[in-house]
Amino acid sequence: MIGIYFSGTGNTKYCIEKFLELYNNNKEKQLYSIENKEAINKIKENKDITFAYPIYYSDMPIIVKDFVNKNKEIFKNKNVFIIVTMGLFSGDGAGCLARILRKYKANILGGLHLKMPNCIGDVKLLKKSLEENKIIVKSTELKIKKTVSNIKNGKYSKEGLHFYNHVAGLLGQRLWYYNKTSSLKDKLKINYNECIGCSKCSINCPIHNIKMLDNKPKPLGSCTSCYRCINNCPKQAITLIGKEVYEQSLIEKYLD
Repeated sequence: MIGIYFSGTGNTKYCIEKFLELYNNNKEKQLYSIENKEAINKIKENKDITFAYPIYYSDMPIIVKDFVNKNKEIFKNKNVFIIVTMGLFSGDGAGCLARILRKYKANILGGLHLKMPNCIGDVKLLKKSLEENKIIVKSTELKIKKTVSNIKNGKYSKEGLHFYNHVAGLLGQRLWYYNKTSSLKDKLKINYNECIGCSKCSINCPIHNIKMLDNKPKPLGSCTSCYRCINNCPKQAITLIGKEVYEQSLIEKYLD
């Protein structure tokens, strides 16, 4: 089985790496980001796929939706297991992709929801201590191990794929935050008094939404809310939802 994924700050990549490592018995992991053009050919060449992505407000990132819809023909007759990562809650995170892929004639094997440290660093209410986040990661590793063991015994988890999951995701968040990620596309803010023009934000942006002009980054209005630029800025000069950065969250911080 190959892995296809999108990861903002490393949480999702870490989870799908762990999953495939166990599923493929420590053999070479075939893992491809949707930012990599090679991902499309790998999907075409392989029947069994694990597709992983983070959840924002109980919905998929815009970049994931665009990738799947643009390449819909390559998912026909593929067997897909869906992994989603989240900071708080996701009623039907896996179901968001499953409904689209079924429309494109894919076979959905199952779904798995994994809690990871929240990457939204400019909202103080969402922050946890370093030790709490390390515990979250350890708990998720155990859940991945159990899930793979069950799959090898013929039992796929179906998290996020049932009707009641759909209702929970819809009523729990999406109706309250309808089109929230779309409304944030042009809300990226840069404090130019702090910015040093290092271009890390521009280099790291998965959809090339930040362009360097006169050694200063300029957002172009198509942010996918992945928080990669915010969590990599050496001067903490970038925000999206909040007005200041309280913590920069990268997966490496939570690993022993």
